[in-house]
Amino acid sequence: MATVIGVVVLIVGLLISIALHELGHMIPAKRFGVRVSEYFVGFGPKLWSRRGKETEYGIKAIPLGGYVRLVGMIPPAEAVKPVRGTGWASRLITESREAAVEEIQPGEDHRAFYRLTWWRKVIVMMGGPLVNLVIAVVLFTGVLSTIGTPTATLTVDSLVPCVPAVGLTECTEDDPASPAVAAGLEPGDTLTAVDGQAVSTWDEATAIIAGAADETIEVAIVRDGEPMTLDVTPAARERVVTDDAGQPVVDAEGNAVTETVGYLGMYSEVEVQRQPLTAGAALTWDYLGQTVQVVATLPQQLWHTARAAVGLEERDATSVIGVVGVGQVAGEIASADVDGYTLTQRIGDMLMLLGGLNLALFVFNMIPLVPLDGGHVASALWQGVKNGVARVRGAAKPAPVDVARMMPLAYGMFAFLLVMGAVLIYADIVAPVTVA
Repeated sequence: MATVIGVVVLIVGLLISIALHELGHMIPAKRFGVRVSEYFVGFGPKLWSRRGKETEYGIKAIPLGGYVRLVGMIPPAEAVKPVRGTGWASRLITESREAAVEEIQPGEDHRAFYRLTWWRKVIVMMGGPLVNLVIAVVLFTGVLSTIGTPTATLTVDSLVPCVPAVGLTECTEDDPASPAVAAGLEPGDTLTAVDGQAVSTWDEATAIIAGAADETIEVAIVRDGEPMTLDVTPAARERVVTDDAGQPVVDAEGNAVTETVGYLGMYSEVEVQRQPLTAGAALTWDYLGQTVQVVATLPQQLWHTARAAVGLEERDATSVIGVVGVGQVAGEIASADVDGYTLTQRIGDMLMLLGGLNLALFVFNMIPLVPLDGGHVASALWQGVKNGVARVRGAAKPAPVDVARMMPLAYGMFAFLLVMGAVLIYADIVAPVTVA
């Protein structure tokens, strides 16, 4: 039941995000005088609708997106350079143009989308993705600043009894005692300085320790309210180097790169701590870079996911997932049986997941290919460039950018999205990614 509730909550959150995304398009479009004939959340058969003054609002059966129909997105044939040819691409362009022109009401050609200035087109098409970006920032900020996030403190939670061999986590009889145990550190001790340097975070403390392999350094602690110092000698230990995304760094031959670091053998006490208001924006920026990297390598990731789906390789825990995978993650969050994992923290993690999805929607929609919003933004910017060049040259205002010519590419993108969706759904079922 918890899993079902988690999935339902996520679906509702996504539908609200989609609805707000489409409002981001519709509101400025209407503000600029464009007729908006339809506003729908979902695709497929119509479940409910209501007609306003000139717009039909409604919900459709398949909750995998939404749309607003802006009348006149494609300019008529007489406003652009004619398309010659008799092949399927020419026919598709002609049919798309005729369908768009038919939507324009008699006497309302001035309200067609293609009539807008280039910068107004950019505002309309950027409105939707920017809403998703704002939602992500608001959700991240709200969760981090009100609920908080698990944070490693400077208090020692437990000690590792030994220095495990490289690649192992369990101790054996032959393993030497860990430097933390040998130095007399105890659970409950709070670190205040390491090697003469005051520390305010666990990462600061461990960074100094990591750089002091086989060197005796002084660690200042507070134990039962009393300050004291201990001499410790971090053991030299090999570890795999990772990048900013947490992935192993490999050399030219494909081998994992390692480094020698100081090892003490202690774990931090983790507490849920509220973060400053700037933390949400900082996390958004960090996630934004990671998401752009994922989208930039999407074909490659899809290839490896397809191979994992048919059993040719293991599925990477960081691989891209589809709607089924997102639902599975939401279910795991909702049903996780972990001591101390409160309802408030579950809600926070669900909201963080929803924020991440909104960030992914922003990045994906900004790909400069139709039918995505980024493709229409790119065409509007190209119109602005053409207009600017014409002004400089003293030439007449150029014809509108002919979006109809992009229809063959748009259908290709539709086909790619369908294939991608099918592959991800199948992979999420037979080779799922878990958060465990």
